[in-house]
Amino acid sequence: MGKYGDAAVKATSLIRQAGYRPCDAWKTATKRQFPTQKSAREKGCPRAAYLGLCEEGIVCGVARGNYTRSVLNKQYALEAVQLLCSDPSFASDKNRLWKKALKGEDKVENGQMDIVLTLWQNRLIKCKT
Repeated sequence: MGKYGDAAVKATSLIRQAGYRPCDAWKTATKRQFPTQKSAREKGCPRAAYLGLCEEGIVCGVARGNYTRSVLNKQYALEAVQLLCSDPSFASDKNRLWKKALKGEDKVENGQMDIVLTLWQNRLIKCKT
């Protein structure tokens, strides 16, 4: 998908293969993805979406824990995962997924769906049964 999604996949690999903690894995992955763009590395929405999914144990190979204080971005990511798990056709339309995840709110997507969709496409999302 996009660069934040790629960073999420790299961060997950660091956690699973090198034993990184999710917060440190995200920092390392974004530093590699955005070596000269400090503002891109520090962008809060994608980071909070990724860490929120990790926190709930939804990312394959990542233990539940306390990784973020974000409420809204975590909520949007979790809602998007729930939608994908119940109807995988949402994966083909990022804007549709975003609008449905917002439940009527009017906000601009800021990397959150890139995280969710890239993890989904790489089979790194666990659907709760």
